Amino acid sequence: MTFAPDVTERLARARADLRMGVPVVLDGGAVMMAAETVDAARLAHLRTLGGAHVLAITGWRAETLKAAAYDGDLARIVLPSDVTLNWVRAIADPADDLNSPMKGPFRVVREGDAGMHRAAIALAKAARLLPAAIVFEVSDPIGFAAAHSLTVVSALAALDTGLSPLNAIISARLPLEVSEAGRLHIFRPDDGAEEHYAVEIGQPSRDVPVLSRLHSACFTGDLLGSLKCDCGPQLRGALAQMGAEGAGVLLYLNQEGRGIGLANKMRAYSLQDQGFDTVEANHRLGFDDDERDFRIGAEILKRMGFHAVRLLTNNPAKVARMEGAGVTVTERVPLKVGENKHNHAYLATKAAKSGHLL
Repeated sequence: MTFAPDVTERLARARADLRMGVPVVLDGGAVMMAAETVDAARLAHLRTLGGAHVLAITGWRAETLKAAAYDGDLARIVLPSDVTLNWVRAIADPADDLNSPMKGPFRVVREGDAGMHRAAIALAKAARLLPAAIVFEVSDPIGFAAAHSLTVVSALAALDTGLSPLNAIISARLPLEVSEAGRLHIFRPDDGAEEHYAVEIGQPSRDVPVLSRLHSACFTGDLLGSLKCDCGPQLRGALAQMGAEGAGVLLYLNQEGRGIGLANKMRAYSLQDQGFDTVEANHRLGFDDDERDFRIGAEILKRMGFHAVRLLTNNPAKVARMEGAGVTVTERVPLKVGENKHNHAYLATKAAKSGHLL
């Protein structure tokens, strides 16, 4: 028995460190710093260490910058000898791309293994930061970590796409406007990430397909009534339909901004104001179209005893992902609400590029 953190707990510690700008050591022989949070003092110290230092960015961001992504899904850009914090931030963050479109030429690494760099980007994403990381090799990663009091994590674990086990924490009666027979269930993942919620309406039978919705958290739409999306109306419309039928389960998954976090979602909104659509904005930031993991919703449903659903969604990909995660979808129930003059283009992009049936 030991008090030392296990692999999962070390990864949680690493995510917190990166958000504060603290470097993290990868056990394969590298040190990483998140491009978004590294400070000038650490960057200056890096220049005294010698060796090769690179800024790892995703293939999407590399495409925007016209940098060669020899590794396919990422590019390793060599840091210039006179690198500055502004240079790092400008490569990682597209906010000023239109004002300063010429950021190259870049010297890009094409030889050697990119596994450590791929793990570094995965950790930055998991920390809800921009997917860009400064990475440099060290011959003695354990010694380097000890000398600088840094967290050591497994690069393989950082790349593991398995679903963290979910624990049912508590459920309690919660009367709602749509139904006084409401109940809220809280689920917490083992990996220290955000908790997720299940809103149960009535007493739905576990023997027949339950009316269900996987709803990703949207602070701007759900709470503030944003007109840029249709999330708030979909949330309230789904609950109202469950209340009218007397039974249902709404899964409220904390995967803001298609899984990139609220800060990055606001960055995407800023890019949309520059003329880019939703998908283009995500790509310019370095993210995929959709970074969400709907296996979380499927796992919660199964933990609650549901194995078949009537799914409230306009997104066929959700149906496919639920089926792939072991939950039978007997019916796709349309949920077409919330269109207005401010989100018309957003919904059109959903239909054209993400396959939503609107």
